Amino acid sequence: MIFPIDRLVLAPDDIDLSRSPLAGHLDAETYVLGAFNPGLARLANGNLLMMVRIAEALRRPISKGCVHAIRWQDDRYVLDAWPLDAADTSDPRKFMIRGEGWKVMALTSLSWLLPVELSPDGLSVLAIHYDRAIAPRHSFQCYGIEDARISQIDDRWLMTTCSVSPERHSTTLYSSTNGLDWAFEDIVLDHQNKDMLIFEGRIGGQYWAQTRPLGDLYFAYPPGSEWRAGPSINLATSPDALHWKPHRMPGIRPHANTTATARMGGGAPPILTTRGWLTLWHGVAPNDSVGVYRTYWSLLDRDDPSRVIATSHMPLLEANAELTRPLKHQIYLPDIVFTTGIAEHGDVFIVASGEADLACRITHVSKGAFA
Repeated sequence: MIFPIDRLVLAPDDIDLSRSPLAGHLDAETYVLGAFNPGLARLANGNLLMMVRIAEALRRPISKGCVHAIRWQDDRYVLDAWPLDAADTSDPRKFMIRGEGWKVMALTSLSWLLPVELSPDGLSVLAIHYDRAIAPRHSFQCYGIEDARISQIDDRWLMTTCSVSPERHSTTLYSSTNGLDWAFEDIVLDHQNKDMLIFEGRIGGQYWAQTRPLGDLYFAYPPGSEWRAGPSINLATSPDALHWKPHRMPGIRPHANTTATARMGGGAPPILTTRGWLTLWHGVAPNDSVGVYRTYWSLLDRDDPSRVIATSHMPLLEANAELTRPLKHQIYLPDIVFTTGIAEHGDVFIVASGEADLACRITHVSKGAFA
């Protein structure tokens, strides 16, 4: 698909690590592994806000026979050392701990969230608000805070994030009255759930959300079913955005006739259109690495979001090698576009994505693309 505007607006070299929450804490050099997966919101002044995930990584995670991880502890950041013979270090983002009997990993980077203010069309960076960065403050965030998704409901902004720690892999909620200053609310999902998206509006007086719980075991659909077993996009409701109940009906499920969406999860928070709730989500096709991530779309019934009224099996967005060509020396994961935000702007939707787990991509998509 051809888009009128499709470009990168923020890349690792745009980030000043001297203003990072980690600055001055570690006796080790760090760098920006990625500035990506931006939550997106429209501010009261008309500008856009990206809440960018900054993955700050150790330049040399392996030294003195050990591989190291960054961890927050008691208002400071420390390094943990693991013997090399106990770890699989083939992935630059993480290492797996051997001999535990189940999958156990640690990270060579720690993620924090950086508010970046954009022009109303999303194409120019107006300000980077280092003083409003969101970093770990609780033990259940000691390995970082990842992948913000922002929804505005009435005069309140709600932001879900993924908080990572050995204690739990939880979804946490922040709120704001202006979209720039955020207050921590609480843990809202206490299981591994990477993609919780709150609908931008209530249905029947209730908050609604898409969720995506993960596991290592899925039950098979019967032979001949149109569905494929695996991760799916579920639904939940809440009276207050804090206490969530899973919805009985399923949400969006992977189709059996394609491997392009063999693994799937939510992308941008659902936004209400004249036809229903527009939801952008990611499908992952297997490859030799982490998979090929693409963005797809569906329209959900405005009164019953478990009803899919339109969808496309053709991707809306794919990774664009031309966009990242100037950053080729920094790429470590190609074939990834991970959409995380959407905002209206005249006759287009402004779509915010992480490109190659590296940079922030803004795409203008005609509203007619979802007819």
